[in-house]
Amino acid sequence: MAILNSERDLLRDYALTDKRQFLERQAAAHWTPPATNPYAAARNEFVEHVVVPAMDRRSIRAWHYTRLTEDETALLRTGGVYTSNLETIRRRLDVQVSAGVLSPEIADALFAASPFHQQNDSRSGKFWMTSHPMSADNGLVELLLEHWGGEGVYFWLEDPELVELVKSFGRPRILELAVPLETTSHSYPAAKAVVASFVRSLGCEAEWPAFDLYTKAALAPDAVLGVHTQGEPNFAALARGYPAEFVDREW
Repeated sequence: MAILNSERDLLRDYALTDKRQFLERQAAAHWTPPATNPYAAARNEFVEHVVVPAMDRRSIRAWHYTRLTEDETALLRTGGVYTSNLETIRRRLDVQVSAGVLSPEIADALFAASPFHQQNDSRSGKFWMTSHPMSADNGLVELLLEHWGGEGVYFWLEDPELVELVKSFGRPRILELAVPLETTSHSYPAAKAVVASFVRSLGCEAEWPAFDLYTKAALAPDAVLGVHTQGEPNFAALARGYPAEFVDREW
């Protein structure tokens, strides 16, 4: 707050000018090129060279939407978070075979269908999260909550029986995590989100601050702040504690 308050006038003037210029473009009879915001250069310099380094040293609260069994949830609390790749998918499938949930043949079929076999798949080797919570019925996270195994398992499934199978076990859960920004490449959007929240506190409008982020590093058990499970009060309440006039955004 001390850092942000040191340039509160600059941040407010930039936001007010940006809004005014937007309204002027909307009201124009013909398209006109965006006008230069005279505060943009100084504001961007402040965000990139002051706020970003300050955020780089911090952790942020982030959210992961998934479907886990009771045993997986217990392991998460004691072992922390690991990234998703073919090795971890194979291990998860083998555990379900040992538990009698999947047959070896079904486990092999699910493994063979994983998009992570594609070398250019952008999700492999990462653990993805959102910076801001979404309600469990938001269409952007419904499939993640409905299907066990995450995108590494269900995303390319075409066989209806396999699709129904991965929907039949585990329970929808929302993980609340403390994520060190130094383990991500998202300090800049985190800095912009903090600035946006600060600008709103000054009575100005600001750009939508939410963003997706990922870590390529494992997170220790103490990074798990909470596991919110379907049927529990917190699960249903997430992202619903805003003022009545707040309208959620489909990302």
